[in-house]
Amino acid sequence: MTDPHLGAEAITWAAVIVASHRTVVGHDLIKPVPPEEIPDALYHFSSIVVAHDAAADPCFVYANAAAQQLWGYPWAQFVGLPSRLSAPPEERGKRGHLLADGQRSGVVIGRDLVRIAADGRRFVVAEVVLWNLVDASGTRIGQAATYDRWRWLE
Repeated sequence: MTDPHLGAEAITWAAVIVASHRTVVGHDLIKPVPPEEIPDALYHFSSIVVAHDAAADPCFVYANAAAQQLWGYPWAQFVGLPSRLSAPPEERGKRGHLLADGQRSGVVIGRDLVRIAADGRRFVVAEVVLWNLVDASGTRIGQAATYDRWRWLE
C-alpha cells in the first residue's frame, strides 16, 4: 500500500502548498528540492503544515507528519475533516476572521490561537502563517498554514 502522502491527490496538494507559499508569501517553505521530492520533503518537514480546500465549510486536504502527531489524527481521519473542528467552538469566530483576512490579503499572521486535538486536549499556537493556495491560473483553491511553536494548555 502506498503511503497516503504519496497518493496522486496528496502529491498535487503538496506541490500547490509549496508553490503558493513561494508565490504568495515570497520565500520557500521548505528547502528547494526537485519536484519529485516535494511530497516527502513537505510531509517530513519539522514544522506543522496543514491545508484546507476553498469550500464554504472547508475540509482539510493535507496534513504533514508533524501535524498528524500534534493533533493526534492519522491521515485518513485528518484529510476530509471539516477544518472548523480544529478550533474549540468558542474560538471559531476568531478563526473565521483570520481565514477571511487571509482570503483578502493573501497571507496573514495569527497569534495565540487555541486549537483542539483529537483527544480533546487544547493547545495554543504562538504564531501561524496562513496563506492562500492558488492554482496555475491564479484561482484561490484553499488555504494553508504552518507553525512550529505551540504549547499545551493545562
